Amino acid sequence: MHQHMTKNNVSATRLVDQFSRTITYLRLSLTDRCNLRCLYCMPQEEIDRHDQVKTGRFLEHSELLSYEELLRVVRLAVSLGMNKLRLTGGEPLVRKGVLDFIQALFQIDGLSEVRLTTNGVLLEEYASRLFQAGVRQLNVSLDTLEEEKFARITGRSYFDKVWRGLFAAKELGFKIKINVVAMRGINDDEFLDFGRLALREPFQVRFIEFMPVGEKSSWDRQHFIGSDEIMERIASLGTLTPFKKRHGEGPARMFELSAPDGQRGAVGFISPISHHFCDQCNRLRLTSEGRLRACLLNDRETDLKRLLRGGASDEELVAEIRQTILDKPQGHSLNTAVVRQPCSGQMSRIGG
Repeated sequence: MHQHMTKNNVSATRLVDQFSRTITYLRLSLTDRCNLRCLYCMPQEEIDRHDQVKTGRFLEHSELLSYEELLRVVRLAVSLGMNKLRLTGGEPLVRKGVLDFIQALFQIDGLSEVRLTTNGVLLEEYASRLFQAGVRQLNVSLDTLEEEKFARITGRSYFDKVWRGLFAAKELGFKIKINVVAMRGINDDEFLDFGRLALREPFQVRFIEFMPVGEKSSWDRQHFIGSDEIMERIASLGTLTPFKKRHGEGPARMFELSAPDGQRGAVGFISPISHHFCDQCNRLRLTSEGRLRACLLNDRETDLKRLLRGGASDEELVAEIRQTILDKPQGHSLNTAVVRQPCSGQMSRIGG
């Protein structure tokens, strides 16, 4: 039987790595399953017989950490000072029982924030219950504003569902960030439309550089477009004024966009390739396979699932969490000039 820690017998000192970064933020990938088949996320090696879209072998339910196991890890992480949590996938809302799990998370003393990243397909159905559970901040992944292109990028004709979900969440009062993976020749003709959306609606629109994640991913240098070029295009809509940077607010370089007609909006640029933000990285990731990962683009992992199922005590788990943080690399080696071997982990399992 594993031993549980009380608050008194675990050190409450902040988690600081070798490079003086304070780790306060844990990302949990609840599942690798998804109701979309985005071209940059799923591997290409298998074909879905019915839909002729990319897919791959999904994890069996027993391979995922149970909600009880996840709650144990979160409680330990929070006892160490990690007070922010993001739920990702795959698509987190496709996992059965996710709302009960979220409610249980909000019972953990010291956890100040639970955020959710979603593709928006189930948002219309879940938004009200998510709000009631306590979630207030959503990141919605949306790479196009065109219905036909949405089907081409995601393998599913769900644009209208996502759009309705987005506005249902807005009406309820969620703070919403829209994440756009920027791909030359695929959606770069829509960057100004996304900028106009940020001017028109209370959504932060954030452009993310296309990253080489996964051995069989569809990453191709010809589709890469750097954030400086994206910013230059967005600047044609108005004046970009940098936000005052707050510690721990995340990797996006945020700007207020002010249009000549007086409209204002918020746009951001996430630049893991062209402008490394590794020196500010404050997060760990727990993959859907139960592996703790200190860097999205570095394959070193700690197998927490093996420890959890092998009867490890809370002290042993805490020691592994601390060691993962001490092993956190200073940065990754990818850049626009020389993209070395992409990380081999599958994005849908690591958590976007």
